Amino acid sequence: MTEMRTLKVALLGCGNVGAQVARILIEDADALAARTGARLQLSGIAVRNVNAPRDVDLPQELFTTDAETLVKDADLVIELMGGIEPARTLILAALRNGACVVTGNKALLAQDGPTLYEEADKAGVQLSYEAAVAGAIPILRPIRDSLSGDRITRVLGIVNGTTNFILDQMDTTGAQFADALAEAQRLGYAEADPTADIEGHDAAAKAAILAALSFHTRFSMDDVHCEGITSVSASDIAAAKDAGFVIKLLAIAEKLTDADGKEGVSVRVHPTLLPREHPLAAVRGAFNAVFIEAENAGELMFYGQGAGGTPTASAVLGDLVSAARRLVLGGPGRTETTTGHVPALPIDAATTSYYIGLDVADQPGVLARIAQLFAEHGVSIEIMRQTIHRDAESNAESAELRIVTHRASEAALAATVEAVKGLDVINSVTSVLRVEGV
Repeated sequence: MTEMRTLKVALLGCGNVGAQVARILIEDADALAARTGARLQLSGIAVRNVNAPRDVDLPQELFTTDAETLVKDADLVIELMGGIEPARTLILAALRNGACVVTGNKALLAQDGPTLYEEADKAGVQLSYEAAVAGAIPILRPIRDSLSGDRITRVLGIVNGTTNFILDQMDTTGAQFADALAEAQRLGYAEADPTADIEGHDAAAKAAILAALSFHTRFSMDDVHCEGITSVSASDIAAAKDAGFVIKLLAIAEKLTDADGKEGVSVRVHPTLLPREHPLAAVRGAFNAVFIEAENAGELMFYGQGAGGTPTASAVLGDLVSAARRLVLGGPGRTETTTGHVPALPIDAATTSYYIGLDVADQPGVLARIAQLFAEHGVSIEIMRQTIHRDAESNAESAELRIVTHRASEAALAATVEAVKGLDVINSVTSVLRVEGV
C-alpha cells in the first residue's frame, strides 16, 4: 500500500477564525486526509505574541513569530492576519515558493488582487479566497464554477453582518442608530472601532470581489461607489416600514448601458429600501445573503452566517481541501476568470428608484408643483403619501411627503432632488434613499 503524502500547512494569524481553523486541522486530521488524499500537517502558526491568551487550546510548540521561515517550508499557506502588510508580502513569498494560498483578506484582494493573481498564475499554484465574502456561505465558487456557463446580469448582497444587525435592530425594536450600534458591540458583532463596517468599506471590498467574479473583469475599491449607514435614522426606518419596505445595506453589481450606449458595470454599496416580500428583506440579525440574477438560471439566493470563527473556518477549510487535492492530483491551480475588460460605470449611470422624504408647507398647490418638477426631469412618481403635522407651540401645520419613484437614471433622480430643494414650499428634504426590487 502506497504511503499517504504529507502536506505542510502554515497558518498566518490565530484570531477568532484562525484558532478555529487550527482546531479543525488537528481534530479532523483523519477525515481531511480521506477527502484530500494527503495528510494535512499544521507545521506552525505565525502570531505577533506567542503567549497571548486564546479561546482555543492549541499546542504551544506550534506558535512562532517567524512567519517568513514558516512560509518558506510550506506546501499550503493560510493567511488570516488581515490588513495589507505584512500579509501581502507573505502571500507573494508563498506563491513564489510554489505554495498554494488560502486567504480571507478582502481588503487586500480588493486593493491589490491582480498582483496576487498574476503571481499565482506564474507559479501555477492555487489562490483561493472563499472566506473573503459572506463567511460560511459558499458563494464565490458557485459564481466562478457553477454559473460559468451562464451570464450573470446582477448581484445584490447583504455581505456585512454588523450593519445588517444594526438595521434589523432599528427595524424590529425602533432603536436609534447609536443604541443599535452599542448593542452590536456588546454582543461582539461590531468592533470597538466599527468604521469599516458602518461606513460601508468592508462591504465595498466584498462588492469588488463579487463584481470581478461575476463579470470576469478586475475591479478595485476605487471602482465602488460607497455609502454607509450612519445617516439612516429611526424615522427613516419607521417611514420605510410604514410604506412596506425594509432598509438594508446592499452591495450591488450589475451590467448596464449608459446614456451614450456604452456597456459597463455599476458597482456600489449604499442603504437601500427593499419591499418586505423580497427574499433579501427577510435576512435578519448578523446573517448574510447574496441574490443573483442570471440569464438562464434566473434568480438564485445564497444565505447563511456571514461571520464568526467556526462558520468562516468552514469556508477556509473548503478552500484548503480543494487546493490540497490539486497538489495531490497535479495540474495548474485555479485563481480567477478575468477574461473581459468591461469598464466600471459611475453611480450616475445606474438605474434605480428613489424614496424621498420631504417636509413641506401645508398649502394648496404644493403637490402639483412637486409632481410637475418631477415630470420636467423625466422622473415618474409611483407612490406619494402625505401626513399632516401640527406644531404644538406655534399651531402651524406642515405636511410630510413620502415619495417613491419609478426607475430612472441616477443622474436624473439626483437632479430632481436638487431641483426640489429649491422650491419655496420645501422646508427640508428629510431623507433620500435608493429603492430596489420594485
